[in-house]
Amino acid sequence: MLAYVYVLIAICVRLFSALGYIGTMGFVPLEASMLFFGSRMPRKHFLVAVALLIGTDIYLTTQRYGMPLNWDQGIIWAWYLGVFFLGSVLKGRVKPLYVGGVAIGSALSFFLVSNFAVWLAGTLYPRTLEGLSAAYVAALPFFGKGVLANLTFCAIFFGLPVLFPALSDSAAHDEAVKSVAAN
Repeated sequence: MLAYVYVLIAICVRLFSALGYIGTMGFVPLEASMLFFGSRMPRKHFLVAVALLIGTDIYLTTQRYGMPLNWDQGIIWAWYLGVFFLGSVLKGRVKPLYVGGVAIGSALSFFLVSNFAVWLAGTLYPRTLEGLSAAYVAALPFFGKGVLANLTFCAIFFGLPVLFPALSDSAAHDEAVKSVAAN
């Protein structure tokens, strides 16, 4: 349940930021919520969360920004699913080094994938090696914020259930009880 709450918080932060109610300057909990979700939820739930994120993107793109949907957004949507699977690597292995590794890995993958998609679409940068370089250089400030946001929000999202065991999933609690009973 907490995994869904984190995804909904991330969606609300994105919406409130895009609508001008809060200023996040790119410091959002989106990837951290997806990593946590992937680490806690069965894979069959990934599509529900991806659908929520896609719905948010469609609303923001068409209604808030008044832009048409482009095929390159499908690349980002596929990336969303990939981040949920990256989070699933943490199942049963939630340790600071692993969480930090996937947090940095997801930020790096978003930087590489999203800017490549923007370049490939050819609307902002020419489809040349110089255009690809320009796309990546222009996105460097956002990359730094993405890494910092991922590390910060992953520490919060993964740390809260450790600090407050009542937030832990009931399945994890049941496994712990079985483990203690077996010993």
